[in-house]
Amino acid sequence: QVRVVQSGGGSVQAGGSLSVSCTASGYDYTGFCMGLFRKVPGGGREAVATIDSHGAAYYADSVKGRFTASKGSADNTLNLAMNHLKPEDTGMYYCAAGWISSADCLRPREQTFGWWGQGTEVTVSS
Repeated sequence: QVRVVQSGGGSVQAGGSLSVSCTASGYDYTGFCMGLFRKVPGGGREAVATIDSHGAAYYADSVKGRFTASKGSADNTLNLAMNHLKPEDTGMYYCAAGWISSADCLRPREQTFGWWGQGTEVTVSS
């Protein structure tokens, strides 16, 4: 059983920076895809950033140039650095992990990820 634990987030004024980190435990992570999703109004989660086992990353258009995803030395850790934050970045962020092909990892959909973190709140005030 894979367990995903996340930390970070918090509150900051617009223009500030925060980070969210994720660690998966419980199994072999070779080839893992990891990412951060954000809850959207009406239910569901949209991908913010994902990173495959080769280090290639996907970013939502709304965060390109401001957010940076990176992995640790193993495939089971992810850090998302969020810079130049905007009020519209406010929300609940969820770590996601799974054995997903690079192609699917870089065209992320909520349904393809098998394991999820507990969620971390990010609040950006204007």
